[in-house]
Order: sequence, then C-alpha cells, then structure tokens
Amino acid sequence: MLNIAIAGAGGMAAYHYKGFVAAGATVVAVCDVNIKNAERFATQYGIKRVMTFEEALADTSIDAISIITPNKFHHPMTVAALDAGKNVYCEKPPALNAHEMLDMLSAARKNDKLLMFDFNNRARPESQAIKSYIDAGEVGRINSAQAFWIRRAGIPGFGGWFTQKNLSGGGPLIDLPHMLDLALYFMGYPEPAQLLGVTYNDFINDSAFKGPWGLADVAGVVNDVEAAAHAMITFRTGQSLMMRCSWAELNERELVSVTFQGTKAGGKVERLFGIDGIDSTSQDSCMLFTQQHGRQVNLNVTVQPDESMGRIENAANFARVLMNGEEPYNKPEQALILMRIIDALYKSASTGKAVEF
Repeated sequence: MLNIAIAGAGGMAAYHYKGFVAAGATVVAVCDVNIKNAERFATQYGIKRVMTFEEALADTSIDAISIITPNKFHHPMTVAALDAGKNVYCEKPPALNAHEMLDMLSAARKNDKLLMFDFNNRARPESQAIKSYIDAGEVGRINSAQAFWIRRAGIPGFGGWFTQKNLSGGGPLIDLPHMLDLALYFMGYPEPAQLLGVTYNDFINDSAFKGPWGLADVAGVVNDVEAAAHAMITFRTGQSLMMRCSWAELNERELVSVTFQGTKAGGKVERLFGIDGIDSTSQDSCMLFTQQHGRQVNLNVTVQPDESMGRIENAANFARVLMNGEEPYNKPEQALILMRIIDALYKSASTGKAVEF
C-alpha cells in the first residue's frame, strides 16, 4: 500500500490523482492554502481528508507528497517533504534555478527518498515508441535536434503568478521546458558546451495574446517575464540542439514537437493544436525518417492516443517505482542539468553573449 497526499488542488491535481490511483496507490489527503479548493477537490474525488501541508509532513501514514504549486514554492516544499521522510512528485519546472534544484537533489540523496518531476512528455505513447527505436540502435547517434513549444496566443493570464518573475522564475523558457527535456532525453542527456539564448517580450502585455486557459487576470501587476525565447546549444559530444518556446509570438498556430537527425534515422514527435489551443482538439503523431532498399522512407508509428500527454502515466510511474521497483521516467540528476541549461540561457539573453556550461 502506498499512501499519497496531494499538495495543491489546481488544474494539474486531477492528472496526479488519476495516475496514482491507476497504479494502485491511495490518495489519502489533499492540501491547499485555499481550504475551499481543497474541500471541493476532495469531494469530487472521494478523498477522505483535507489537511494543511504541515499536517501532511507530520503524518507518518503518508508515504509520498505530490506538489502542485507556483514555481516559487517547489523548492522549499520539496525539501521540507524529503526531510520529513516523504517521497516527492513535483510539478515542472523543478525549481526557480539550478541552485534550488541542487538543494532538492541533495535532500533526496540525504534522506534516500525518490524525487521525480512531471516531465510528462517522456511518458507519452509517441515518445516511448520513438525511444524504443533509439534504444534498439535503429536511429544511431542523434547528431542534432530541434525542440519547439510555440504558442501564438497562450499567455496564461495577466498579473497572476505565471507572469511575475519572483513567483515563476520566468516566462515560457522555464514554463515550457518539456520539449527541451524530451530532446535531451532522446539524445542521452549529453553535457552542454556552449549556449546562446535570446528572449523577446513584445506581446507580454497585449490581451489579444492571452491563452484560452490559465489564471484569472490580476489588475495593477507588472508582467515582467519574456513572451518568447530562442536558443542554440552545442554539446561536448559534438551534438547540437535548437530550441524555440513562446507564449505569444506570431506563429501559424500552437505547435509542440521534437525533431531529430540521427546517423541511421531521423524522427519526430509532434502535437499539433487546433486554433483553439485545447488538448481535446489536438493531433498527436510520431514518425521515423529512414532509407530502405535505396529509397527514402517515412514511417508513421501508430500508438494509442493519450489526450493527457502522458500526465497520468508519468504520475502512475512514480507510484509504480515505489511499489514495484519500476525504472523511473526521469531522475533528479537530469533535472539539475535542465535547470543549469535554463539558467545559462537566461544569462546569455541578458548579456547578449554565449555562455560556457
């Protein structure tokens, strides 16, 4: 039996709950600073207890805590939970910066507890299908990759915590690290060499670029994060990676993809959104680009559709790691590399110069 408490009853909480329960764990409590939100979520999902985060830390019957809060609180809450002897499943991004992430990794090691993050796109059926070809050696060495999460109109509210740097750590570069992480996952998480990043904030205060979801607007608050980021990363292995992410940029539509070029085959994992930007109207696909019998061949790889983009499966994996010893989809050591990359790209954007890793 694995007993889990959910800390934060926001939009991602339902995915965490469904994943934990699907794996056979029990969600025994929910915490939220807004007690009405906690009570509503508990009632909806039949969770018996509503408590404070501090009460969850002190409850010895709770084995793990899932943290779904604004980015600023990921670090202190994760460290507190690990030090209280709890395993932790935390929303992305891991922290505000690499220094905080290193502290979280140290706490997990010190207390010998599992620390995983909601890098859900690794758990997508498309990603796992492509990864099986990579692991089987059919792609060869991935020389280069392109990671995109670009939105045309996707600012998640104005003046909420997403658009305040002291609460979020930044804009889409830190909010949408999924495709950067997925590309690195496919490439074997090589060590970066040099990083060059540029950020833009042209539309960050333009209400025409607000997304169809997100937080309610808060009047009188400055939006001090970027609207878009572009980057180039080289690795000590000789590999390279291009990245684009945006909340507000004049793109054709929202596009989420990783494309790569290997020595034996190329490939692509993609989610193409409709003009409404909603998951239920999107289309997922994955392909391999190779040669057969002297001909150029594109292979469409068919998998079971997953509207949740792996969010449920990734949470289920966390529970199965603890209950059955399954291999985790992601590890905190990789999260530290990711946060170091994000820090370096923000530094490059502020200085206008490439950064040595």
